[in-house]
Amino acid sequence: MRRIVVVCLALGLLPVMAAGGEPVDTRPELSLGRSAEYDYDPPVPGTYRLPVIELAGDGDVLTADGKRVHLRDVVAGQVSVLSFVYTRCADPRACPMATGALYEIQQISRKDATLAENLRLVTFSFDPEHDTPTVMKEYGEMLRPGGKGCEWMFLTTGSARELQPILEEYGQRVDRKRNANDPMGPFYHVVRVYLVDAQGRIRNIYSYGMLDPRMLLADVRTLILEAAAAGG
Repeated sequence: MRRIVVVCLALGLLPVMAAGGEPVDTRPELSLGRSAEYDYDPPVPGTYRLPVIELAGDGDVLTADGKRVHLRDVVAGQVSVLSFVYTRCADPRACPMATGALYEIQQISRKDATLAENLRLVTFSFDPEHDTPTVMKEYGEMLRPGGKGCEWMFLTTGSARELQPILEEYGQRVDRKRNANDPMGPFYHVVRVYLVDAQGRIRNIYSYGMLDPRMLLADVRTLILEAAAAGG
């Protein structure tokens, strides 16, 4: 997992500028810079629009404290980034990559009050047999010590029966492997991370190869600006 580069500014100097010409103190994610995977400069938030794809799916889910809630209530009310994972996944191109992107976003939000106040991260397990609320709570505590920055919720379901309709609504494909002891984990699945606006509408879907925290945050900031302009 890449470490976030901390930009130190000397007193009295002009702000350090990112490659795209924007000050990194207003968009701290730009300090990550380009990489071999993401060799581009992300767009300026608010200079483009994200279409409404569809209403976010719903279903009964369990929080890390075991409280039963509706998924649509979780992702509505503020901009949310929702990732489907399972904690036993060891494939570096799958769940660890998606969780790593959310981790970097959460770390960046600790430096940015706008993100901390207007963004929610949601990690949702599709392995309820193993990923109980207790497991998800421990997983969350490992990833988010200290409680600073934006909210990060960790969810599961009470059973596979409750889970399946949710996966179908989101188009999240999950198949059990024949080899239950596969060291990479017992499931095949497509990496999908969803951007949901404050009205509970899906505005973007990211797959493997698109999980650049800089791009995700450009989209998040665009939705925050959109809501502010609409008086939300």
